[in-house]
Amino acid sequence: MTRRDVVITGIGLVSSLGEGPEAHWEALNNGAKPVVDVASFAPFPVHPLPALSLDAQIPKKGDQRQMEPWQRLGTYAAGLAIDHAGARGLVADMHLVVAAGGGERDIAVDEAVTAALTGATPEASGALLNEKLATELRPTLFLAQLSNLLAGNISIVHGVTGSSRTLMGEEEASADAIRIAAARLAEGRGEIALVGGAFASQRWDMLLLYAPGGVLWQGDYAPVSARGEAGGLIPGGMAAFLVLETAEHARARGATALARIGGIASDAAHQRAGGGSAAAAKALWQSMAAPKAGLGVISGMTGVTEARVEEEAFLAGLGSVPVRRSASLLGHSVEASFPANVALAALALSRGGFYPAMDPADAGDGPVERILVTGFGQWRGEALALLEKAP
Repeated sequence: MTRRDVVITGIGLVSSLGEGPEAHWEALNNGAKPVVDVASFAPFPVHPLPALSLDAQIPKKGDQRQMEPWQRLGTYAAGLAIDHAGARGLVADMHLVVAAGGGERDIAVDEAVTAALTGATPEASGALLNEKLATELRPTLFLAQLSNLLAGNISIVHGVTGSSRTLMGEEEASADAIRIAAARLAEGRGEIALVGGAFASQRWDMLLLYAPGGVLWQGDYAPVSARGEAGGLIPGGMAAFLVLETAEHARARGATALARIGGIASDAAHQRAGGGSAAAAKALWQSMAAPKAGLGVISGMTGVTEARVEEEAFLAGLGSVPVRRSASLLGHSVEASFPANVALAALALSRGGFYPAMDPADAGDGPVERILVTGFGQWRGEALALLEKAP
């Protein structure tokens, strides 16, 4: 089978630094400082989202109201990607692959149930819990939490009606979403696809989900490389969607290809510590058989200690290539981080440049002809994407 080239023609990107590829290129090349809120969710700092004019991409207020914040964010970014690719007229044939987490919890109800149970006797607690679950939960709560509703809302709002897939599995889900979308196009099972994910950082329920695992950074902001032995990630509000097309399809409609996908691969090491994760990533890199000449790296390093140590070992094996640790400026955004870093790589290749240092440990300069994007999940999962200049 002849595999077709797959290129990126559209970027929809929202982060604490702004929205759209132009805003991010300007910010990252002009000494952007991290935007961090250390007070609202203390002791956990977060990178907050900017104010968004949702009406520009989600014109119906009813649609906005029935979505949770992370769904609104993802639907908004998906629209940005479609517009950037000039593909509004192609949505009926556009395939959709989304990486999604779970829905948001009703914090007020959680607190009320917990408070009631705290004062109840063991004998009465079961009956009390059943009563609260029957009377306090909204009938639509569980529907609102379905992970595939982000894809559903994108289809409803933007008219994307090709095949639809939703993947769950934190960071690796987003890498697999791009891998699957690109593979389907390369194999001839479609011409154009929309792929990405979203993550809302300003959520107590999400912070309390990750905190018991010890993966959150606490206290004042510190860049990824300066978080010491304790380590930890700073959540970043973010959404990133990409329009992928076969190169032939893009040329035929006169679309500008931002970058070519040279390869994408993912794995989940059976043992993270002791070099298992670094070895898994090394095997993925070797499978790509790509030259190191002109290589740059955009690292998705989270700041979580075990993952950071393993990724540093992998990066050391690449030799003296320029590395940029984007989470120091954008934070870590679970399902949204990998597509966001792929977007930044495509943007750099389309502009013929690379980014200044984003972290004190970033080093290396020089001409960049291809960019390797890394994604070491904060708990598990390794992924690499190789992007090259568009043909």
